Amino acid sequence: MSFRLSQLRASSTAAHVLPLMLFTLLTAVPGWFKIENPELPWYQQAPEHWVYPLQTMLCGSLLLWFRRHYQMAPWRGLALACFFALSGIVLWITPAWLYAKLASGVEAPEWWAWLGLVERRDGFDPTLLSKWPVWESAAIGMRFVRMVVIVPLVEELMWRGFLMRYVNAGDSGWRSVPFGTHSWKGFWIVTVMVTLIHNPEDYLTAFIWGSLVYALAVRTRSLGACLIMHGLGNLLLGLYALRTQQWGFW
Repeated sequence: MSFRLSQLRASSTAAHVLPLMLFTLLTAVPGWFKIENPELPWYQQAPEHWVYPLQTMLCGSLLLWFRRHYQMAPWRGLALACFFALSGIVLWITPAWLYAKLASGVEAPEWWAWLGLVERRDGFDPTLLSKWPVWESAAIGMRFVRMVVIVPLVEELMWRGFLMRYVNAGDSGWRSVPFGTHSWKGFWIVTVMVTLIHNPEDYLTAFIWGSLVYALAVRTRSLGACLIMHGLGNLLLGLYALRTQQWGFW
C-alpha cells in the first residue's frame, strides 16, 4: 500500500487532476443530505455548511501532499491579473444587476436565464446560523478560504496547469509543454470545460471569465498570475454576496 501511495504521490498528472476531481465529488455531497424543511436543524436544511469546510480541509490536505509538483513562478503580470479579476467580476454580477432593474413587477422570459438574468437569492446562506454567532463566523471564514484559496488552486492546476498543456502536447509528455502555450484547440477545449462546470445561468459569464484567465496565462506564462486573478476575483464576488445577500453568487 505504501508503495502504491508513493507512486501516486510521484505522479505529476495525479497532482494536477485529483484535487479537482475530489473537490467536484464533494461538491455533490450536500444534495445527498439536504432536506427542505425549515423546522429541521441547520445541518439538515443546509448540509453545505458542514460539507464545504470538510471539503476545504480534505482538498487542502491533498494539495499539500502533492505540493512538490506545483510551480507558481515566475510571479509576473500581477497588475494585469488584478485588472482582469476586477473586470471579470463586474461582468459576472452585471446580469443579476440588470435582472433587478428590468424584472421589477414583470415575469421574466425563460431565455433570460441563459444570459444570467436571474435572481441570486438561493445559495450558501450563513444567516441560517445566526443563532450561533461563532459558528456563523466560522462558516463565513471557511467559505472564503474555499473560494479564495482552494478553488483557484484546484481549478487553475487542472485547467491551465494540466489540460491546456496536455492538449498541446501531441506525442510528447505534457510537462514538456511550457505553461501558457497557446493553440486555438487548447483555448476552446479548456474554456468550454471551464464553462460547463458552472450552472447554466453562469455559462455566458463563465465563458468570458475563462477566456480572460486563458489570455492571462498566454500573456504572462505564469500560473501564479492566474491564481492571483482567480483568488482576487472570488474574494470580490464573496464580498459582494455578503453585502447584497445574493447567495447564489457563492
